[in-house]
Parts: sequence; C-alpha cells; structure tokens
Amino acid sequence: MEGQRKGSFNVMEESEGNGKGWRGSVVRTCDLVLRLLAFLLTLVAAVVIGADKQTATVPIKLVESMPPLYVPVAAKWHYLSAFVYFVGANAMACAYATLSLLLSIGNRRKWMETVITVLDTLMVALLFSSNGAAIAVGLLGLQGNSHVHWNKVCNMFGKFCDQVAASLFISLLGSITFLLLLLLPQLFRLKQTT
Repeated sequence: MEGQRKGSFNVMEESEGNGKGWRGSVVRTCDLVLRLLAFLLTLVAAVVIGADKQTATVPIKLVESMPPLYVPVAAKWHYLSAFVYFVGANAMACAYATLSLLLSIGNRRKWMETVITVLDTLMVALLFSSNGAAIAVGLLGLQGNSHVHWNKVCNMFGKFCDQVAASLFISLLGSITFLLLLLLPQLFRLKQTT
C-alpha cells in the first residue's frame, strides 16, 4: 500500500484476510454471505420452476352444434424456451456461486479477484436477461394478447403460474444479490476515499 494516502485502503488487498484492517474483514464477510445467499436463491429458483407442472381439463369446442370435448392438457416448464433458458441460467449461476464461494473461502490472489469480478458481471447479465425473458412469457400467460388471439392460460393453470411467479421473484432476488457482490466493494472503496 505504498504511495497511498494515509487512511485509505485497498478493498481487494484487505479482503484477502491479511489482517490490515477491520473493514477488509467486513468486506470479506459480506462477500461470503452474499455468495452463499446467491447460491441458495438461484438453487431455489431453479428447483421451484423445475418441479412445476400442472394438468388441467380444458373444454375444446370443435363445432357449435356439438358439446365441447374435455381434453387433459399439461403445463410444464420445458414447453417454453424462455423457461428453459431461465432454468439453465439459474442452474449456471448456482454452480458458479458454489465455485466462487469455495474460491472466496480460500486465499484469493489479485488475478483471481479480477476473474471473479468479471464472472460476477456475466452472472448479473445472464440472470437479468433470463428473468426478462421468463417475465415476458409469464405476462403473456397471465394476460394473453388479444391482438394475435393468444388466450390467457393462468386462469386454467393457476398453480403452475403461481410457482412461476414465485420462482421469478426468487431469481430476481438472486440477480440483485449478484449485483450487490459487484457494488459493495466499490461502495466501501468510495466511502474510504471521502
């Protein structure tokens, strides 16, 4: 830390746990807690939507003069590519959170900090994009689209839509957690320079 102003600190150096200050241990503890939280949130989001399926009996009217046919129809997450992307993104973020948590517990070097920061940024982009895709499809299921004659499906598959909504909310929390992993060290650094 030669050449630095007295009273300032380098978040990356102190987060390695070399005992140079209490703020370094606070940053390191926040990092570990957030990584554990990101792991849990993305795992739960992937499992909740991955286990989501519902079968409903839907009336189909072929001819006006005949009574409707009642056909069992299943709703599963893998029928929609946006949900497949959502599950894949959350599974990847969960696996990465596990790996980065293990690397964070170990002794981190400066180059590893850079790699982890870049990968954290990629996870933020991946999760927010998958959340956006899944939310768009979820809204179509909830509200339909009268312009293209797409009917609502959440009125028939309520349990399915409720689980999708819960999974989306949990995944959004996971996305925000990964974003906080990027912002908190910078906020600590900014606080020290002022």
